Amino acid sequence: MNAKDLRGQTPDQLRDQLASLKKESFNLRFQQATGQLENSSRMRQARRQAARVLTILNQKAAQAAQEA
Repeated sequence: MNAKDLRGQTPDQLRDQLASLKKESFNLRFQQATGQLENSSRMRQARRQAARVLTILNQKAAQAAQEA
């Protein structure tokens, strides 16, 4: 998912998506530790997607604070 798609979502949707990405990241780290991880590039993708979501959330919060 790219930043354009994320900007169209509400902050609640973004928080839910962030929670699921963090959970996925934890599961991937756990799989790597136990030697069950098949696609190691998925860890990087999950981490970057979480960073994108956080960036959009922070931008929305700054915009809301500026308007108020």
